[in-house]
Amino acid sequence: MGNELEKNKCIACNEDAEILTDEEIKNFKQQVPSWIVEEGDNVKKLICSFSFLNYEDSVGFTNKIASLAEEEDHHPEIRLEWGKVTVIWWTHKIKGLHQNDFICARKTDLLFES
Repeated sequence: MGNELEKNKCIACNEDAEILTDEEIKNFKQQVPSWIVEEGDNVKKLICSFSFLNYEDSVGFTNKIASLAEEEDHHPEIRLEWGKVTVIWWTHKIKGLHQNDFICARKTDLLFES
């Protein structure tokens, strides 16, 4: 995998795909510094909240994330609030983090910046 996450596409993974090691997470995390890694129920997830000036902009961003998820065939949890969208990426099949999650987190950041 290249150094620039946004140039990659998600790859299909199955239930026996490898969960990222702590070292791999640390390396990928450098490209998505605003994201935090949280662990609950023994599952690590990438989480980031994005702020907006109104509800309409929050909904618009949510729709962009939905389009990204369909394009990558990788789907996050999205929490929509007035002026705030929280996106949570993890790979359900392996119950943890995969490189796909970091690819999508980086692409989420780029959508927010555009």
